Amino acid sequence: MSESDPRIELPIEAEAHVPKPRRQWGRLALMLSLPIALIVGGTVYWNSLQGKVSTDNAYVHVDKISVSSEVGGKIIEVMVKENQHVNAGDLLFRIDPATYQLQLAQADAAIASAQANQNALANSSALSGADVSAAREQIAFARSNLSRQEELWKRGFTTKAAYEAAQHQVAIGQEALRLADAKSQEAAAKLAAGAQVPGVYPQVAAAKAQRRMVELNLSRTEVRAPASGIVGQADRLQVGGDMITGLPALTLMVDGSSYIEANFKETDLAQMRPGQRAEIKFDAYPGLKLTARVVSIGAGTGSEFSVLPAQNATGNWVKVTQRVPVRIALDEPTPRQLIAGMSVTVTVFTDSVKR
Repeated sequence: MSESDPRIELPIEAEAHVPKPRRQWGRLALMLSLPIALIVGGTVYWNSLQGKVSTDNAYVHVDKISVSSEVGGKIIEVMVKENQHVNAGDLLFRIDPATYQLQLAQADAAIASAQANQNALANSSALSGADVSAAREQIAFARSNLSRQEELWKRGFTTKAAYEAAQHQVAIGQEALRLADAKSQEAAAKLAAGAQVPGVYPQVAAAKAQRRMVELNLSRTEVRAPASGIVGQADRLQVGGDMITGLPALTLMVDGSSYIEANFKETDLAQMRPGQRAEIKFDAYPGLKLTARVVSIGAGTGSEFSVLPAQNATGNWVKVTQRVPVRIALDEPTPRQLIAGMSVTVTVFTDSVKR
C-alpha cells in the first residue's frame, strides 16, 4: 500500500467489539494441576506403602565353620584350594603322623608290660598258696616239738632253754603264717578288677585306654570336612607349616545354610511378626526376586551387641532410631549363587502371615 492510498479507519464502535484472549483461565488451571498431581501421587504412594515395611540394610549370611586341627604337627599335604567345593568327609589336609605312630608303638609296649605283670602276679607263690602251706607246715612241726619238750620238761629230761626255744619256734611259725596270709591277700588285691572295668586287670585297662587315645590322635592327623560347602581362607594352609592345635586353618561355607539378616528400624516392628511373607531383591542380580518369610526378630538392637555399647547416661545424649536384626529364611531355591555379605532389599508384608 502506497502513501497515496486512502487509509481505512474502523469506527470506534467496531473496535470495542474485538474479543480479548482468555489467558488467565489456562494459567489458573496450570497452577492448580501441579498441587493436585502432587496430592494424588502422594496418596497413591502412601497407599502403596501400607501393609509392608522395607529396608535395604540387609545382607546375605551363610553358616560358617572354622575348621581347625585337634592335634599339632607339620602340614605334609593340602588337598583343597580357595573357593573349592567339598563334600562332608572329604580330606582337607594331612599332618605328619610320625610322632603319633611312635606313641602308638609305646602304647603297645605298655600293654605288653602290663600283661606280663599280670601273669607274674597270677603265678606268684604268694597268690598260689605255697607260702601259706609252708607256714602251716612249719607251725605244725613247731607245735609238735613244743609238746615233746613240754613232756620232757615235766619229767626233768630237758633243759629250760630247750623248752623256751620250742615255744619261740611256735611263735615264729604263727607270725610266718600271718605274713603269708597277708601277702596272699595283697597279691589277690593287685589282680582284682575294679567296678569301672570288671574282669580286666587295671594296668592292662589303663594301657589299652592310652593306646586308644593315641589311635584317636593318629586319626586326627587327617583333617576332613565336617559338612559339605565351599572352602574359604585356605591360603593359610601351606605345606611345611606348623599346625597349632585349635588354631583355625580354613573356613567352610556350609551348603544350603543361606539366610538374610535385615536390620529394620525399631519403628517398623509394631506390625512385624514371625511367619510373615517377605520378598527379597538382590543388588548383584537385578530382576531376581525370591519369596521368603520372617523367622525371628532379634532379642536386642545392633548397638547392644557391639564391642563398645553406647552409654546414653551423658548430658549430650541425642536420641537415635535403633536397628533390630530380623532373620529372614528363603522359601525357594535360588538360581544364582548366594555369596555371604551380598546386599539385598527386604520387603516384609505385615498384613499377611505365611502358615
